[in-house]
Amino acid sequence: MNLRVRYVFVVLVILVGLHYILAVAHEGYGRATSLAGLKDRLQGTISKPQEQKQENEVQHTTTAAEQTPAIEHPPPPPPATEETTPENTDQQANATFVILARNSDLEGTIQSVREMEDRFNKDYGYPYVYLNDEPFTDEFKERVQALTKAKVEFGVIPHDHWNQPEWIDEDKAKKNRDRMEKHNVIYGGMSPYRNMCRFNSGFFFKHELMQKYKWYWRIEPDVHFYCDVNFDPFLYMEQNNKTYEFMGEHPRYVAEGNSMGFLSEDGGTTYNLCHFWSNFEIADMDFWRGEAYTKFFEFLDSKGGFYYERWGDAPVHSMAASLFLPKEKIHFFNEIGYFHNPFHHCPSGEVFRKGKCSCNQMLNFDYQGYSCHSKWERLHK
Repeated sequence: MNLRVRYVFVVLVILVGLHYILAVAHEGYGRATSLAGLKDRLQGTISKPQEQKQENEVQHTTTAAEQTPAIEHPPPPPPATEETTPENTDQQANATFVILARNSDLEGTIQSVREMEDRFNKDYGYPYVYLNDEPFTDEFKERVQALTKAKVEFGVIPHDHWNQPEWIDEDKAKKNRDRMEKHNVIYGGMSPYRNMCRFNSGFFFKHELMQKYKWYWRIEPDVHFYCDVNFDPFLYMEQNNKTYEFMGEHPRYVAEGNSMGFLSEDGGTTYNLCHFWSNFEIADMDFWRGEAYTKFFEFLDSKGGFYYERWGDAPVHSMAASLFLPKEKIHFFNEIGYFHNPFHHCPSGEVFRKGKCSCNQMLNFDYQGYSCHSKWERLHK
């Protein structure tokens, strides 16, 4: 064998060896250079030359798109679907949530609204009205608006609706605040708390942002909603002729079949301190705007008790609803698990399971010693 033949033989051996190594090490190379692969490619070239050309064009287009930075050609936003809009808005009450909050209450407000959205409003889309005695910060507005797709409005409370009236004797009021603080009366020494109680008793429903609504659901910062609300409480109240969820000078306003028995053990001579939780409250504002409640509030306000004492909006609302409404117009929503420090309401049985409630039933306040719930149940038997 001459030298030239030897070189050719060596080169062939090297090429065959490299082909074998590549075919074993690289699966794609093996498929592309196999006899079956070469046969398929040859048949495809002969029988479908135009189709192959189109396929190559499509592959080229796809490759080019993949290589183009996404930031240069961002895709359009997806169209709204049933999954991205509230589901149960075909029939709604004329209603809103109302939240009285300070800018410093931001984190607690986010907690409350996030749970309200998750448990109820994501499917119903009721609007929110936020009220403050000073303008809300941009951060507050941005962060609470991010929690919902529903309409959100922000309002500043008028000075005369929030602040202590000029006719209040401040020396007398301060002496009483100091006395209550000395005796460890909760919020006894706080003027802002008194402003809040008076505002919630007689003015929130007069705010310009609330005028277009009939119903409201009050939400406070730092509360919990423990259960799914699988129905519309506003429509329930409206369709079942309810007014409120939880005197002597004007006897004509006292309703027959009222709930006096919830407030007093002796027909109204003394007050037993029972009241509804006004921090959780769903009500028809036409009741607060009506003649009976207006005269009732004006009478209380004229006595100065919001500042000389520590009259809260909860007993004020409770007395009015209990006296001026037939008891059938007041409703207790057992289905709605709720916490406002320090008390829990936690449903039980099938209601607990249906609502997918997360509360601890052992902490339920309804039947503890100083709860008035049993009294309310006896009244409604």
